[in-house]
Amino acid sequence: MHPYASLDEKFFWSSAVAKRNMFDIAGLWDPKFRIGRSMQVATFGSCFAQHIGRALAANGFNWMLAEPTPAGLSEESAKKFNYGVFSARTGNIYTVSLLKQWVDWATGAAQPPAEVWEKDGRFFDPFRPNIEPEGFASRDEMVRSRQAAIDAFRAALTESSVFVFTLGLTESWVNKQHGYEYPMCPGTVAGDFDAAKHEFVNQDFPTIRKTLVDTLKRVKELNPGISFLLTVSPVPLTATMSGNHVLVATMESKSVLRAVAGMVARQLDFADYFPSYEVISATPFRGTFFEANQRNVNHAGVEHVMRSFFACLGAKFPFDEVAAERPDRPNRAGRPNRPDRPDRPARADRPNRPEPANRPNRIGAEVPDRANRPNRPNRPDRPDTPERIAKRLERQAARQAAGRAPVSRDEVVCEEELLNAFAKTK
Repeated sequence: MHPYASLDEKFFWSSAVAKRNMFDIAGLWDPKFRIGRSMQVATFGSCFAQHIGRALAANGFNWMLAEPTPAGLSEESAKKFNYGVFSARTGNIYTVSLLKQWVDWATGAAQPPAEVWEKDGRFFDPFRPNIEPEGFASRDEMVRSRQAAIDAFRAALTESSVFVFTLGLTESWVNKQHGYEYPMCPGTVAGDFDAAKHEFVNQDFPTIRKTLVDTLKRVKELNPGISFLLTVSPVPLTATMSGNHVLVATMESKSVLRAVAGMVARQLDFADYFPSYEVISATPFRGTFFEANQRNVNHAGVEHVMRSFFACLGAKFPFDEVAAERPDRPNRAGRPNRPDRPDRPARADRPNRPEPANRPNRIGAEVPDRANRPNRPNRPDRPDTPERIAKRLERQAARQAAGRAPVSRDEVVCEEELLNAFAKTK
């Protein structure tokens, strides 16, 4: 017998992918370590990392906001000024070399450069050019704001239990004379581009891997209790200076980052990789989770990624046990009954329901034992169409109205977003 004969079906493309609806492809992640609800989780990196932080908070996890929104600031203004996007107002940290640069500043291994960009009497931070859309009123205000972000970033390094980092780019821009890196090319958002001062660098696999490993080990020495969860952003490049077509440059960049993340997760026992990149970009998903511009990830895609995240995490580390860690949230057995629902006997004291084979359905006919029902195989040759999605939504609504097999709101939203995506392509 050959070694493949004893493998689980998830290791075969036919059974794990081809014969399944794309929403039924599951078990993509085997978490290396537990993420408890009371554990502080910091999120940084490319733009996709912001979705992870918000989803953690929405599901009762302790998303760490080391630089919280000032009291009295409206939700709209907070978003405009980049509060609550990452765990600190660092802006996007697209590359691992930028991560190292922030770690250097936070640990005192290097001092932030004195460079400031000025335009029309306003001052912009070269390392967070989008953090204040209209710029700062003075150089001192900008420096104080940057230092506050550095202090908050250090708090995230030293106090968090899990540090989520999303790798976004291999392409970067550096200062030729001093060697420090900008998150964006000078002159695109603010500042002025000078070919004599600014240099394009497309980082390769060995450089990225070494920089990431060295940086994570340094943080681990600073905070021995920390673990790292790496992801790769599925968002394609806006533009490229590599000389290749932007599609080719995107695939090369993401492939390098994915390979680095996988190797580092295997190399370091305190690092893991979550496949958000694959959930969005893999061929079975047919580009469903991208907006019409084929670049931005739509709401349905974000929801699908996070459902996969929580499903895999909960399967390995059951949430009933994890939820008990939160002292401010008693477990279900200790919660009072809802005032709009009468007291019910404990589950052990409730009368047993009839066996499935004898239980009548809604119109009085007997329901056959589920084990004896004929299997209905998936139809891989039938791709999703607006008509089929609409019918699924109708069936879900009917099940809910009849009180059978409750449907999660996330499932309905995902189908609705998929239907809207089809409509946009017409």
